[in-house]
Amino acid sequence: MSQAFYQHLQSELDGIRAAGLFKAERVITTPQGAVVKTTDGREVINLCANNYLGLSSHPRVIEAAHEALRTHGFGLSSVRFICGTQDLHKELEARIARFVGCEDAILYAAAFDANGGLFEPLLGEQDAVISDALNHASIIDGIRLCKAQRYRYEHNNLGDLERCLKEAKEKGARFTLVFTDGVFSMDGTIAQLDKIRALCDRYDALLGIDECHASGFMGRTGRGTAEHRGVFGKIDIITGTFGKALGGASGGFTAARKEVVELLRQRSRPYLFSNTLAPSIAGASLAVLDLLEGSTALRDKIEANTVYFREAIQAAGFEIKPGTHPIVPIMVYDAVKAQALSKRILELGIYAVGFFFPVVSKGQARIRVQVSAVHEREHLEKAVAAFAQAGRELGIVK
Repeated sequence: MSQAFYQHLQSELDGIRAAGLFKAERVITTPQGAVVKTTDGREVINLCANNYLGLSSHPRVIEAAHEALRTHGFGLSSVRFICGTQDLHKELEARIARFVGCEDAILYAAAFDANGGLFEPLLGEQDAVISDALNHASIIDGIRLCKAQRYRYEHNNLGDLERCLKEAKEKGARFTLVFTDGVFSMDGTIAQLDKIRALCDRYDALLGIDECHASGFMGRTGRGTAEHRGVFGKIDIITGTFGKALGGASGGFTAARKEVVELLRQRSRPYLFSNTLAPSIAGASLAVLDLLEGSTALRDKIEANTVYFREAIQAAGFEIKPGTHPIVPIMVYDAVKAQALSKRILELGIYAVGFFFPVVSKGQARIRVQVSAVHEREHLEKAVAAFAQAGRELGIVK
């Protein structure tokens, strides 16, 4: 055994701690909700879950998971093409495709896998892929696996995107795919999909989006960023997750034309070599879609909660990234201060985590608050009061 190797790792860890960048995992002992319990028994208001619609503990979703567990078993012990495809999986693929405005869909064990297994089967050396500079790590990793020419445009900058489209065309790219997050997870920025679609049409390019932070609550009926921007049904490829607003467990999907989905079934490595999505998740996800197709009450509530919190936290003196999304980045800039603020508000009964390099750029540390439909006004009022007290104590606000 190489002691030098382990000493090297310890040195790396010590350096992370010394820089104030060490990410500790806090432990909760309850299901996700507006309020959770920590291991010391305290109840704290939860403001950092991706549980946008409050469905991760919804009784109908839990009951559907129990029923699927009873009727379809705990797991399949197989990949899809051997003996791992159940009726639940086919039904969920059809339902999620319809929900996001596509012809067909393919399920993955995780949304990271959906992006990781997307680009390599579809694009070759003759093709080009153009990516927003702030795209999610899974998109970046997926693009790295393919042999297409790679371009990156400045975040949400249409002029720079057009520069990349022109360059790809001039270099003779056979096919060009522009890929962007629908909503960017660290800033809450909403991609200008209507304008990006128009640019793609002008240059005969495909458009793909990652909807992990949009499906279920963005748009008038919760169909995502495309609906929000008025281009529903006009996106070539959509990837997404069941691990956030759509139930909060795990699993991902890619929705597109049938030809795209069929080729992914033949060649997408995470699909071919990973176990099937658990039946309980598939069954619960179908119940989630039933709820969302039946009413917009939850997406309407999260919209109202977001408007209130954004206005109230700014009135308390904090700087936030502008926007309308339930992701509310409270900017601190310094990693050590972000951790201190996160620690202090936890002492005051508010659970929200600091983000810093390498999750965000150096000098861009923040507390990322995520508002949920499960929050009541009293939860948000208490949160703003705790932030204000902690901010004054730490010299972040006056």
